Amino acid sequence: MTMPCPTDRPDRRRALLLGLGAVILGAAPALAQDRAAPDAALQAAIVKSNAYTALLNRTLRAVDSWNRYRSWVDLRRGPTGRERYITYGLYSLYDVRSEIEKAEQAVVQEPAMPDLDDAMRRYIQSYATLAPLIARANVYYERKDYQDDGAALGRELHREMVPAAEAFLKDRAEVEQHMRAMRADLDGRELADIERREGRSARWNVRNVMIAARAVMDLMPSDERPVVDLAAFDAAIGRYSAALRDLDKLKETDPSGASVIDSQAGSWLGSLREYRQKLGRVRGDARRAGGHERMWIVNNYNMMVSMAQTRLRIGR
Repeated sequence: MTMPCPTDRPDRRRALLLGLGAVILGAAPALAQDRAAPDAALQAAIVKSNAYTALLNRTLRAVDSWNRYRSWVDLRRGPTGRERYITYGLYSLYDVRSEIEKAEQAVVQEPAMPDLDDAMRRYIQSYATLAPLIARANVYYERKDYQDDGAALGRELHREMVPAAEAFLKDRAEVEQHMRAMRADLDGRELADIERREGRSARWNVRNVMIAARAVMDLMPSDERPVVDLAAFDAAIGRYSAALRDLDKLKETDPSGASVIDSQAGSWLGSLREYRQKLGRVRGDARRAGGHERMWIVNNYNMMVSMAQTRLRIGR
């Protein structure tokens, strides 16, 4: 059993999903008269994707909280009150009422995406079932109430939390699967739409780099999937490298256009290649490759997400 560090901040070590550009497009300055208008159908799909992405990012805290709990408790028998790391407890959850409201609105908005929309409905419901249990358990262990009742309430909560967490994780995995397919489609459509209206502008290049970066992150190892598909990882790194070369071409004519992410994006590629070498020596098994580089890669990807969003909101 892997024991977490009491100061672990898993929300800082997990990769954020990058929202697409509907709000960015809508907030941009008016286009010149001779430029085509944005694709309305694409914008509607991006609004839905962004609402779902925001909820997935914010509710990732529940995944981290559950992993924190399961790191010290025996899931088969529940807590006894005598566990060595019982003081680790769980993580408190974030307020996600706004994200849930927007996701529920997106579920019934066009374009209809029946499989994804239905999966999101189930996900919202399973989160609504699990979240209050985690909140109660967090308070219970934080206050060390298990010392008063011999962990009786802890075992009661455990019996409810285990099936609720299993349902939540199953529903989240299903949503993520549908979201990956949706994002792949929207990424291509969005890039084509930007190029149609602006050419391969700074905004096109920033989106292109971040789309390629997210494809790499989709293949990074996780606790659930610790062994990396090295061939797919190599291909994703190659696509990211190609996106950076396109960015380099932009700098020849627009030196300031990519300045926000240029240095960070280049350093990230170097770190990816170093980590790939380590993975190669252990046949892709991240458990044997060490965790320092992996943490740096995730943290700096999240930083690039923030930088890219800032750059894109500035407009052209």
